[in-house]
Amino acid sequence: MKKAFPTDTKSIHERLASIDPVRYSQTRNYVTGAVTRLSPYMSRGFLSTKQVLHHLIDSGLDFESCETLVRELAWREYFQRVWQKKSVDNYLRQPQVDVRSQGIPRAVSTASTGITGVDLSIKELIDTGYMHNHCRMYTASITCNVARYGWHEPARWMYYHLLDGDWASNACSWQWVAGSNSSKKYFANQENISRYTGKKQTGTFLDVDYGLLPFIPVPENLVEATPFQLTTELPSSDLSGIDPKLPVLLFNYYNIDPNWMPEREANRILFFETDVFERYPVSKACIEFSLQLSANIPGIRIFSGSWSELSLLIDGSEIHYKEHPLNEHYQGIRHERDWMCPEVSGYFPSFSGYWNKAERHFRKKFITTASPQSELEFETSKNV
Repeated sequence: MKKAFPTDTKSIHERLASIDPVRYSQTRNYVTGAVTRLSPYMSRGFLSTKQVLHHLIDSGLDFESCETLVRELAWREYFQRVWQKKSVDNYLRQPQVDVRSQGIPRAVSTASTGITGVDLSIKELIDTGYMHNHCRMYTASITCNVARYGWHEPARWMYYHLLDGDWASNACSWQWVAGSNSSKKYFANQENISRYTGKKQTGTFLDVDYGLLPFIPVPENLVEATPFQLTTELPSSDLSGIDPKLPVLLFNYYNIDPNWMPEREANRILFFETDVFERYPVSKACIEFSLQLSANIPGIRIFSGSWSELSLLIDGSEIHYKEHPLNEHYQGIRHERDWMCPEVSGYFPSFSGYWNKAERHFRKKFITTASPQSELEFETSKNV
C-alpha cells in the first residue's frame, strides 16, 4: 500500500516535481483539490519554502500562474515571522470573546459532531496525520465559535496529531478563526461545508444563514468537554560513534534538512528536547515520521533529553544549529533558515501588511530569474 506521506528523498522530490500551481489555484479549497501535500516536509524542515519557490521559478511559469501557491507559502513564512517576535501562545490582537468552556468538545475529539464532512476529516487526521486546510478551519470554527470553547487546548489537540504540525501556523490560524488574531470570527455554514467537502447534508445545526450563525445556541452534542492528556513518546538516545574531535550539526523536530552542509565532516545529531515536547506534545506517529525523514541524513544520531544534558555530552565541540523560536537557548553558531523572502522580516499585525511588502520581491524573483534583460525591465517599470 502506498504511503500517504513517503519519507524517502526520491518520492518527496517526485511529489515536489508533480505540483501544478494552476490546478492548485483553481481547486485548493476542495478536499479533493490539487493540493501539494508538501506541508509535512516543510514543517519538519526537510524542504524549505525557498526550495519550493525556486522549483516554481525554474518551471518557467510566470508569477501570475503561481501567485496563489506563492501566497499560501508566504502565509507559512509570515506565521514564522510572527513567532519570532510574539508569543503565539497568547492572544495576538485581542482576547477571544464569548468563551464558555475550556478543553475540547467530546464530539470533536471523537469525530461525532454530526457534520459529515468535518467528522470524516477528523477521522482522517487521527488515522493519517493529515487534514485539509479548509477542514481545519471548519473544525476550529465549530469548536471556538459554535461550541464557544477557548482556542488553545483544541489547537494543542490538533497539533498533536498533525504530521505537518507547525505551532506558529497552527496557533495563529486557530486564533484567526476565533477572532483573537483577526477583526472578526470565522464561520462556515452547512452549504459551504457541503460544497467543499462533497458531503451533502441538510437540517444540521449549521444549516442556517450566515447572519444567524453567531447567535445559534450551543448544540447539545457539543456541550460536553472531554478531558485529554497529551504525552510524547520520545525515542531512545544513541550517540554511538560520535567523534569528539568533529563539530556537531544539531538537527531537531523543525530542522531535518538533509541538504544542510552535506559536505561538512561533522557529527550529526537529531535532538528531541524534552522541555519542548512537554510544552508542545506530538503523537507517536509524528515522532516516527520525523525519525524516518532523518534516515536520509547519513550518520545521524539521536538524543532525547534536556539541553543541559546534551551540552555536557558534546562539551567542547563546535555546535551549529538553525535559528528557530524554540531553540533560542542553544549555544553555538547560529545559521539562518532558508527563507523564501529574507528581504521582509519583523512583525506585521496582519498578513496583508506582510504581503504588501513581500509581493514585489516575489515578482522580481520570477522576472530576474528569466533573464538579465527582464531584470532591467523590472527596475525600469518601478519608475514609470
